[in-house]
Amino acid sequence: MAKAKNQAKKAPGKASPLSSQRGHEIQPYGTLARAPIGLGANVRAASVEALNQLLADTCTLRDLYKKHHWQVAGPTFYQLHLLFDKHYEEQNDLVDTIAERIQMLGGITLAMAADVAETTIIPRPPKGREEVPVQISRLLHAHEIVLEEARSMARQAAEAGDDGTNDLLVSDVIRGNEKQVWFVSEHLVDVPLVKAD
Repeated sequence: MAKAKNQAKKAPGKASPLSSQRGHEIQPYGTLARAPIGLGANVRAASVEALNQLLADTCTLRDLYKKHHWQVAGPTFYQLHLLFDKHYEEQNDLVDTIAERIQMLGGITLAMAADVAETTIIPRPPKGREEVPVQISRLLHAHEIVLEEARSMARQAAEAGDDGTNDLLVSDVIRGNEKQVWFVSEHLVDVPLVKAD
C-alpha cells in the first residue's frame, strides 16, 4: 500500500500539462515562411502587408458592429440589434478568411487587439453610446474605408498574378461589405412610417 502511494507521488505523469513554457518566436512578424504556391516572395510579401492592413480594419469594423449591437437604443432597437449582430458574425468570418490567406502566403497575421488598434485607419469611436444615425454613419464610413482598400488591393493582386488574394478580395470582402452597406444605409432613408407624403 505504501509502495503504491509513493509511486503515485513520484510519477510526473504524461497527462500533466506542461504549463508556463517560454521560448522564442518561430517566425517573427513581418517575415515570410516558404510557401510553395507558385508565387514569388516579393508578390507574397506585398499581399501579406496589404492583407494585414485590411485585417486590422476588418477587425475594427467587426468590433464596431458589436459595440453598436450592445449600445443601440430607440424605436429601431430590435431590428438594428439583430442586424448589427448578424453583420458582426459576417465580419468575423471575413477576419478568419483574411487571416488564413495571410498564413497561406507564408506571412504572420496581426492577432492582438493592441496591434489591431495601432494599425487600423478606421477612426476610433467614443466609449459611450451614440445616437443611431451616428452609429450607422460611423459604420458606413468604416465600410467605405475597407471597400476602398479592398478595391485597390484587388487591382494590385491581379497585376501581380496573385489570383487567390484577388478572388478573396473581390468575392468575399468587396461583395460582402457592399451588401452590408446596402442593408445599413437603408436605415438612414428619411421616409414616413405611417402616412405617405
